Amino acid sequence: MNFKSIIKICLFVCGLSSYAQDISLFEQFNGRYDYIAIGNTLNINENGAFATCDILTSSSAELTLDPSQNIIAAFLYWAGSGDGDFNITLNGNDIVAERTFSDELDGGRVFFAAFADVTDIILEDENATYTVADFDISSVIADYCPTGTNFGGWAITVIYEDSSLPLNQLNVYDGLQSVPESLTITLDNLNVLDNDNAKIGFVAWEGDRSLAVNEQLTINGNLIGNPPLNPSNNAFNGTNSFTGSTELYNMDIDVYNIQDNISIGDTSATISLTSGQDFVMINNIITVLNSQLPDATIVIEDIILECDSRDIVVNYTISNVNSTGVLPENTPIAFYADGVLVGQSQTVTDIPIGGSESGSTVLSIPIEVADIFNLRIMVDDDGLGNGIVTETNELNNETSESVGLLIIPEPTVLPSLLECNLGFEKAEFNLLQAIDGLAEFENASFQFYTNLEDLRDEVNPIATPDTYINDSNPQTIYIRLENTICYVIFQFNLEIENCPPTIPEGFSPSGDSINDWFNIQGLYNIFILHELKIYNRLGTLIFEGNNDKPWDGITNRGLNSGKLVPVGTYYYILNLNDSDYEPVVGWVYVNY
Repeated sequence: MNFKSIIKICLFVCGLSSYAQDISLFEQFNGRYDYIAIGNTLNINENGAFATCDILTSSSAELTLDPSQNIIAAFLYWAGSGDGDFNITLNGNDIVAERTFSDELDGGRVFFAAFADVTDIILEDENATYTVADFDISSVIADYCPTGTNFGGWAITVIYEDSSLPLNQLNVYDGLQSVPESLTITLDNLNVLDNDNAKIGFVAWEGDRSLAVNEQLTINGNLIGNPPLNPSNNAFNGTNSFTGSTELYNMDIDVYNIQDNISIGDTSATISLTSGQDFVMINNIITVLNSQLPDATIVIEDIILECDSRDIVVNYTISNVNSTGVLPENTPIAFYADGVLVGQSQTVTDIPIGGSESGSTVLSIPIEVADIFNLRIMVDDDGLGNGIVTETNELNNETSESVGLLIIPEPTVLPSLLECNLGFEKAEFNLLQAIDGLAEFENASFQFYTNLEDLRDEVNPIATPDTYINDSNPQTIYIRLENTICYVIFQFNLEIENCPPTIPEGFSPSGDSINDWFNIQGLYNIFILHELKIYNRLGTLIFEGNNDKPWDGITNRGLNSGKLVPVGTYYYILNLNDSDYEPVVGWVYVNY
């Protein structure tokens, strides 16, 4: 789980000073795995002040695997005195260092080590003689001979799978770290089920058989050795535990059985190395422990977003691949949006070694989380940052992805459409005029709506936008414009104005239903407070009208009230009672 670490590395250094790269976990293998190591020195004898100051540029070693042992990985390490030769060959194949390491001893003496993954070469040649060549540090070696720190060598660590093996956790650690006084490594999160054939191995450089001052290896406080090849007081003495060679001058490829020093049920192991006098550099440490643990990992398969919604659907897969045990059902899963817990779930079945399980959940993103946020999913997380399952790797339980909600921005406001009042504050509008000339609407899909709810639900669009009669004055119209991901909203207002009325020159109140009254267009039910006064040629008021009383040629004022007026010209005064208009005056002709 998160907030836990696989390895705690504690280094206590005094006496000699050095500048190196701490030993740390490089790669982990979980399954029916073990390893073997081969290699050879370039020294022709053990170094020292009076030894022959000469060094080879090539050497060979034999790899022999059983038919049941299938190669999984092979790592080449090489090291020596000086700044380094990082271009060598292995069985004629050019090798360029993929990673390099360095160390320094008081007095300015520098040392190097290098790494390359040579799995493809070992898979191609399998059991064979392997020769490292073109490894040339002869030009610098003379400066190191007087102090007995002249050396060069190489080693290949081969990890293999064998169905007859128990389920093991094999850890490969590397770096370049000298052991001036004490080097302590604590391995956490173990679950030792069986200590049979538990082992630890090293690739170390510059160890001298003749120096054996407090040169010890302890596991959980217990001094271990492999006599007579590796006495408990002289761990770094130029030997190869796999072959029994004692002529691996100034380098060590050692492996120790530690089954009596680690117990069933142990959850950690502490490894300590000391060297009181000999300058020794550790380049590689390998542990093989029977530890049956799951390894929960998670990947996001898909995130489904909805337009204008803070709900998202997350499809994910939980796997248990790099493991030695079953991941139990109900392993918790926590979902975080910018660090805010937004959902929880759990596995629903036991996930076997190499297996996986798909899941899906709906998350409601709270409003306090930004529309664009980082979605982080943690497996084996109870929502408080705590895990409940011990795993082979506690640092690979999470995945994350940036998510942008499809929240619709505020509507874009377009200019209003203005039409003349046809009566009762109604008008006919061509809504398409609102988007005339806007490039984003060309060849696009869009609809007009009278409210945002219908727009979002895509119901009740305006069927005839080119001849739309408004519902109110003013009225807001909304446009839903589709795009490749979601949609955007535009809005504009429909507004009514009272246009100047059109006054006819005359009418004929003959009762034939044709032009029977003084029909002033754009007046009635528009200027509802208007006042109309009609005078005869003598200036006598003969009619007063309003919105409810148009003039049909009959008088309603004076002595002849209620009479049809004779043919002639009459004077009118039309007071619209609208602040935008002055009273209108003129003449109207009445005829029969």
